[in-house]
Formats: sequence, structure tokens, C-alpha cells
Amino acid sequence: MTSIAVTTWSLEQTAPTDLLPAAVPEGDVRVVRSEVPSPEFSRFLYASVGGDIRWTDRLGWTYAQWLEHLDRPGVETWVAYDRGTPAGYVELEAQDDGVVEIVYFGLIPAFRGRRIGGHLLSYGVARAWDLVERWPGRKPTVRVWLHTCSKDGEYAMDNYRRRGFRLFDTSVEDEPEVATPGPWPGAHPA
Repeated sequence: MTSIAVTTWSLEQTAPTDLLPAAVPEGDVRVVRSEVPSPEFSRFLYASVGGDIRWTDRLGWTYAQWLEHLDRPGVETWVAYDRGTPAGYVELEAQDDGVVEIVYFGLIPAFRGRRIGGHLLSYGVARAWDLVERWPGRKPTVRVWLHTCSKDGEYAMDNYRRRGFRLFDTSVEDEPEVATPGPWPGAHPA
């Protein structure tokens, strides 16, 4: 099996004032929290957003594994809808000591390039900073972080930096080259 060198960049914000929100896109775009843990819906979002950029780590999860993950306190999924159709999502996970990780973020290929991504990321980061309000007893957020890699969309790093994230670590590792799992060939518009 061939391998490819993958660069991973870790970025962070250390204060709510670091967030530089994007403009709200034109049209009927809404961001809504998916409050009912739904393995089917979450797996749909994961596969639809990450299928063309080789997100594979959760594809083998069982229904029970998805449910256990989604039902944990501090895990939230926020979904962007364009005229009622899911366009993308951001998954937040509260960690120890007031840290929140943006575990997954992205758009379904047909919705990329419409300014929805900047708005969704802004919304998700703002929710990460006020996570304590929704999870009583949790320490207030002191840091929001994420990682992106050279396999992600070509505009991912620019979006993160435009939203006020700063680079704090870079690593390069060889990974096995795998085919994009879908959702199916040709899903990305030309």
C-alpha cells in the first residue's frame, strides 16, 4: 500500500475576543443544534462532508458507538441548513479544564464556495465559548482549538485564520493512501 505525507496543523483561540465572525450569507441559511442524539443523522453528516476528503476514522463505528459518543455531556452538533437542506456541520467536544475542541467541521461538497462555511465556523466557535451556559457545572471555556490537515478542503486553513485562529503546532506523518469513501463518485460539483 502506498503512503502519503500528511501535514497536520493545530490552531487555537484563547479568548472569546479572538473570534472574528464572518458575515451572514445571503438567503435562508440557518444554524441549528441537533439536540437529539441521532447516529443515523450524524453518520450521514460525517460521510457526506468528509467522503471526498478521506474522513474514515468513524466509518466503522457501530450504532452503539455513535450513540455513546453523541450522548456524552459536552458533545454538541450544530448543523447549517440552506433552505431547509443540511449543508454542513460543526461538532464540539468539551474537554478538561475549560477546553473545547472543534472535532469536525465542514460542508457537503455542493454547498462549498457559498460563504456558508465562514458563517457556520463563526457560529460554532461562539457556541464553544459559551458552552458553560448549556452544561451547568462545567468550567468556563478558556481555549477553543482544532486541527486541520493537508487532506482537508483547500480553503479550510484560510477560513480558520480569518476567524481568528492562531497556529500552535505542525506535524507531518506518513499515512496509508486510501480511496475517498464517497458519498459516491462525482458528488463534488465541477
